[in-house]
Amino acid sequence: MAHKPASASGGKNHVEGVTDIAVLAVKWVTVGTLMVGGLVGTFLPVLPGSFFILLGAVAHYFLFGQGASGLNWVSFVVLSVLFALSVAVDWLSGAIGAKWFGSSKWGIAGVIVGGIIGFFFGFVGIIVGPLLGAFIFEMIFAKKELNAASKSTWGTLVGGGAGMLGKAMISLSMIVFYVVDVIFLN
Repeated sequence: MAHKPASASGGKNHVEGVTDIAVLAVKWVTVGTLMVGGLVGTFLPVLPGSFFILLGAVAHYFLFGQGASGLNWVSFVVLSVLFALSVAVDWLSGAIGAKWFGSSKWGIAGVIVGGIIGFFFGFVGIIVGPLLGAFIFEMIFAKKELNAASKSTWGTLVGGGAGMLGKAMISLSMIVFYVVDVIFLN
């Protein structure tokens, strides 16, 4: 009896099977890299962590196809709301911390201005900018003494740290929701 080639019998040959596995692996590596990179990005101010996680879910949707992805519009609404919450926590945490430690409205304005200016100076600027902004605005515009200005600057640091933890929890929630939605809900 003659052996039929795999393609003649309607099945896949070995090369097609290996190619399918390689393509599937590249898809999962792409999505996984964005998700893990996003989680790491919540601790590194240079990387937009929660955005990478949302981008990973969008990549999953398009790489695997609408039907096979397990994601739908509700998934993206939930992930988008969590993303927006993460951005809000990121922007407000330093200012709320400064206020908690007795900062004036000038100190809070300094946190925001320092954060915007610091953004243009890379990683160090993103950390130092809000701190310097709070301190300088408290000293110059609010006319506070060194100790009072230092206290509100400390609040900026504490608020930023709390915000980082909040962002990490939100980002982890995004990943858990994504995994549960893809694997268990659909």
